[in-house]
Amino acid sequence: MSVPTSHALDHSTTPSSPTRASRQDGSYPRPQVLRERWASLDGIWSFRHDDTDRGVTAGWSDGFPEPRDIVVPFPPESPASGIGEPGFHPVVWYSRTVTSDDLERAGRSESSPRVLLHFGAVDYRASVWIDGAFIGDHEGGHTPFTFDVSASLTGADEHTIVVRAEDDPLDLTQPRGKQDWHEDAHAIWYRRTTGIWQTVWLEAVPDTSIRSLRWIPLDHERVSFRASFRNKAAAGSRVRVALHWDEAGEDLGTTEMVVPTATDHLDLVLTVPRQSNGQAEDELQWTPEKPRLIDATVTLIDTSGAELDVVASYLGLRTVGVDRGSFLLNDRPYDVRSVLNQGYWPDSHIAAPSAAAHRREVELIKSLGFTAVRLHQKIEDPRFLYWADRLGLLVWGEAPGAYAFTPTAVQRLMREWMDAVERDVSHPSIVTWVPVNESWGVQHISSDPAQQAYARSLADVTRALDPSRPVISNDGWEHVSSDIIGVHDYEGDGEVLARTFADAASRQALLSGMGPAGRRILVDGAADVGQPVMLTEFGGVNFQPGVRREDGWGYTTASDGDDWIDRIGALYDAIRASTLLAGSCYTQFTDTMQETNGLLTADREPKVPVELIRRAVTGRD
Repeated sequence: MSVPTSHALDHSTTPSSPTRASRQDGSYPRPQVLRERWASLDGIWSFRHDDTDRGVTAGWSDGFPEPRDIVVPFPPESPASGIGEPGFHPVVWYSRTVTSDDLERAGRSESSPRVLLHFGAVDYRASVWIDGAFIGDHEGGHTPFTFDVSASLTGADEHTIVVRAEDDPLDLTQPRGKQDWHEDAHAIWYRRTTGIWQTVWLEAVPDTSIRSLRWIPLDHERVSFRASFRNKAAAGSRVRVALHWDEAGEDLGTTEMVVPTATDHLDLVLTVPRQSNGQAEDELQWTPEKPRLIDATVTLIDTSGAELDVVASYLGLRTVGVDRGSFLLNDRPYDVRSVLNQGYWPDSHIAAPSAAAHRREVELIKSLGFTAVRLHQKIEDPRFLYWADRLGLLVWGEAPGAYAFTPTAVQRLMREWMDAVERDVSHPSIVTWVPVNESWGVQHISSDPAQQAYARSLADVTRALDPSRPVISNDGWEHVSSDIIGVHDYEGDGEVLARTFADAASRQALLSGMGPAGRRILVDGAADVGQPVMLTEFGGVNFQPGVRREDGWGYTTASDGDDWIDRIGALYDAIRASTLLAGSCYTQFTDTMQETNGLLTADREPKVPVELIRRAVTGRD
């Protein structure tokens, strides 16, 4: 087992580097562990509903009768999939042939003989076979999983992958976020997602390879780094880390560490010598205004000095925290101006319509004047996080909630959330973790000690996995252990909102009494110790230009575009006048199904000119 060790980066070696990870095109499914060769399996697959759940006993793992075509990775409920059937279908099957061309594209060779089959996300439980032989299964609808399928993809030019996905629409113990338990979407819930909804891909690696990387900035110049290996790295092998600032064409140094004993991971604390000049340290720090990324080349070297594996990565040198009622970015107060995003498209639902759509989403959010986004009840595709990292957008990472409180629900959400934090911990854009929203799954937290313990545990295990970011135990209300106090208030009158959040006296009244929606803000003896207070949901003003949905709604309704933008401006005027609030999050970025309270339509068109929205949000032209 390796021990964290501090290393100053020197400039004695400059190894050859693969593609700069900070300048990738946004298509690679795992942007912070980048290899040059990989093969997407997205596209046309065979598909079959299995409403009577007979496929396993009928031998469908070898292939199933009467298949239909589906476009992966779009969920079968979505029009983009080619299926477009949103009713209850709890079990579905997929199959696809893998050819020798696929394996060549994945990079299989004598030096990279191990073939990995990656799934970005399959909702909710997946089982996988190749040529009828069981490969493995996975539970958790929002997190990735991988199988080493090297032995299964030999001896023939073609092989058949079969996937069975099970997603019970009535199982309220599954982390499901905004997926409706009704057959038709209602209120704030949307169409369900069943089966594959993120990229499926192949990748060839050496026998011992780099599995994952972990970058956590500790301060302005030190970074905690972990390399995890697939199969143990041998004692005496080495890990080399070379950092480069591509924007300035500047090498930031290289370090190597010997693996002291056979291990599946190695920990280092890296120091960037350039940052010792305190007067210049901000030149390299990451912010939304100047999202500087540091490229990294990580090389695993065997005991003979030969390179076993090389991957490209990147990191952002920035810190986040809270102090004296402020949210801190790089140890300075930063006003979090956020928008809530459901990550839902009319044609493709929670799957983005294309890899390029992730970039466009970030660009649109920034164009409206926001510095942050709250990813609501969804663990978003890592490619969205790449563009947030590269273009400069703060992100609040949030768990998709379950709706029941049972031992099964506790275990499921805890496991999936831990996997999500570990997947995304290295993204500099993510600055806050939200494991619970509005008491979903802990509906009686104000009085039930077991639910209070659960919410505390989720917050504490998040801090244990990542002590570098603030954690909100229950965004909106009924906090038990929060570094930030998030409050949801859909008051439509700006003057009333201004009085609620005016100043320190308002803080006392808010936290000691009943908050908006008749919910306590602090429960279970949680103390007001000066945490930042943020208005983390507000607005939601309904306005439908053009063709109107009869079922469209918002928390308040505007009569026309002028009234709509005036209402939004008045709400933001109240926030700007507050000496209490450290940040805010407007509901919401786009219309989403029956919720017509977005700043943009569901097709990402602004409801009034962008400059009017930006002026209302920022108070500036």
